[in-house]
Amino acid sequence: MVYHSSFVDEEGITKACGCPLLPLKSHIKGPAPVSDQDRTDIVDEAITFFRANRLEGCRTLAEGTKAIINLGLENVPVPGESGFPFPGLFALPQSKKEAELFRNYLKQIREETSGRLLSVAYRPNGTPNKWWLAFAKRKFMNIIVP
Repeated sequence: MVYHSSFVDEEGITKACGCPLLPLKSHIKGPAPVSDQDRTDIVDEAITFFRANRLEGCRTLAEGTKAIINLGLENVPVPGESGFPFPGLFALPQSKKEAELFRNYLKQIREETSGRLLSVAYRPNGTPNKWWLAFAKRKFMNIIVP
């Protein structure tokens, strides 16, 4: 069965580089519209249906938090820039304003996902949730994400 997001048919959503700027349940400032706290958002969907591999080898919540913070400090490339991981999947920005809007949305969604991911990938006592991180060594789309 193929998985499709429940947000596929959302109406009136602003786009940047062909990517819909979907609402987030977030306290982080950014271009995403604010979603109701009781409604599932795109970050909840991603965490529910996909698994993390960036936390592999992080034995404690503190190590995982450090890895996630370091990831958040990295530059966020947009379509057309070197290092953008999905060339051809998103349209090139038509202006610098659109590129910055898309970059800021990716930064916001990265930070929001990181915070929620830690609470799922680690137990309250700070140890890794082995059932959640079990697929960290598996390839995705026949590649290993660095």
